Amino acid sequence: MQPWRCPGKPQALFSLPPPRWPVECEVIQETIEHIEWVPPEPEPFCPPMGPQQAPDTLGEEQGTVVYHSSPVLQGSCFTCARVGGAPGPLSSPAAPLKSPQDTTLVFESRFESGNLQKVIKVGPYEYVLTLRPDLYTAKHTQWFYFRVQNTRREPLYRFTIANMAKPKSLYGQGLRPLLYSQQDARSSGIGWRRVGTDICYYRGSAGEPPVFRLSWTVRFPHDGDTCFFAACYPYTYSDLQRYLRALAADPARSQYCTVRALCRSLAGNTVYLLTITGPGSVAGKRVVVVSARVHPGESGGSWAMRGFLDFLLSAHADAQLLRRLFVFKVVPMLNPDGVVVGNSRCSLAGRDPNRAYGTALPGSFPGVWHLRTMVQRVLAEQEVVLYCDFHGHSRKNNVFMYGCDAGGDGAGTRLRQRVFPLMLSKNAPDKFSFASCKFQVQKSKEGTGRVSMWRLGVSHSYTLEVAFSGSTLGGRSSHFSVEDLESLGRLLCDTLLDFCDPVPTKLQRCLVEADALLQRQMDREPGSGGSWSDVSPSELESSTSGSDSSVSDG
Repeated sequence: MQPWRCPGKPQALFSLPPPRWPVECEVIQETIEHIEWVPPEPEPFCPPMGPQQAPDTLGEEQGTVVYHSSPVLQGSCFTCARVGGAPGPLSSPAAPLKSPQDTTLVFESRFESGNLQKVIKVGPYEYVLTLRPDLYTAKHTQWFYFRVQNTRREPLYRFTIANMAKPKSLYGQGLRPLLYSQQDARSSGIGWRRVGTDICYYRGSAGEPPVFRLSWTVRFPHDGDTCFFAACYPYTYSDLQRYLRALAADPARSQYCTVRALCRSLAGNTVYLLTITGPGSVAGKRVVVVSARVHPGESGGSWAMRGFLDFLLSAHADAQLLRRLFVFKVVPMLNPDGVVVGNSRCSLAGRDPNRAYGTALPGSFPGVWHLRTMVQRVLAEQEVVLYCDFHGHSRKNNVFMYGCDAGGDGAGTRLRQRVFPLMLSKNAPDKFSFASCKFQVQKSKEGTGRVSMWRLGVSHSYTLEVAFSGSTLGGRSSHFSVEDLESLGRLLCDTLLDFCDPVPTKLQRCLVEADALLQRQMDREPGSGGSWSDVSPSELESSTSGSDSSVSDG
């Protein structure tokens, strides 16, 4: 793709081809878009039910299949893709209504980022749902996003997802699903909102591997409505393309930004690379590299990324200073194929690309291979002062970071690893938890972007983890809104200025504070003069709570 930038002049709409899908995937022709809305009040967590309060659900064998979208044969592998997915006429996975009085819900998920494989009606208003595993795998069931029609306002419905993969989830701590009503969007301007009562996350079958169930009850706002449920605010590949199209048409913002194709994905979708900096020479400028959506089911990372881009391309004085000081290399969606097909974790290679940085081949994991190669090329000429990869987390509240401390460096270097997250916690005290940050480099994480970039020589390399739920800090006990997620991007920019301030007052203060915190963890008195060079990272923190990975990819 040719870069575009024309200072001061509106850009012509550059070509953004529709998403390409594996040929096994059926895709409906309707365009799915949602309005943006911020609730007037924070949406509180729901009091969770314990596993002992799990609902009694009729056996699936006693129900009626009302939706079944033919799955890709497990064990197969990706072969080819085309715009629109499977050729030929679409099948009809939803059972037809028998009469106008039939109250059965009509389900659909064959749209971008949708995920629903099968639905069994086990009661008049009760449904058991099965999610589709990541394509070409038999696991990674977490992300869901589907449509229901033919709703009734009065009944209390119960939905139970029967094949969640992880033994622990924020649904057991008050997280609520998201609902979107088309009638409310059109008549009242209301978008995605948290819903659900009697939410329970519990172990299902006693077999191996174990599967877990998520159950909730809900009343729909209208009769005859079209509604959507989702695990987190959806942000699709087409949403990103619409953002880039608006950026290209904006004469103010586009003058600071060039867009290129970093590479093409396995399906042929473009992995976009944005370069953002101020006018003039880039010689001597340090580089900041930021990426998101290597895990497609972690859509909160895209909203944080959008907030980052909006602020960085704004007329704000701090944004102008950042563009003058740095060159930003931004990959807003590393795994577009996974986002398109509604995967939770994998690319079309059937594996987690964030475990493939060390061994990735361009033909199997093009996004991570080309990103790593680009950073290697930049490091040969310039300093990369920061790498940050945006993720979502399904088991821990708040926002936090994972950094890199292998234990072999001096105490000063190891303390400095903790300064950027500590500064971010001060800029976002109601969202960011420094106490939840981890810095141990585990062997199983060597293939991640964070560790790979650090091994290349990026001394400050982090994963930013954003909870699927919300914050328990600063008096909050409520879900993140889209506005909260976008604010994280601006706060990251603020923290970068603090971290690189030529007057090191804040830096020195945070170094002292980080030292005191570590001393306290080791039961030493602050100021006792103990050296950290002989203390292993495993001694500094518990290794029981790490990244949001599920079982090993093997």
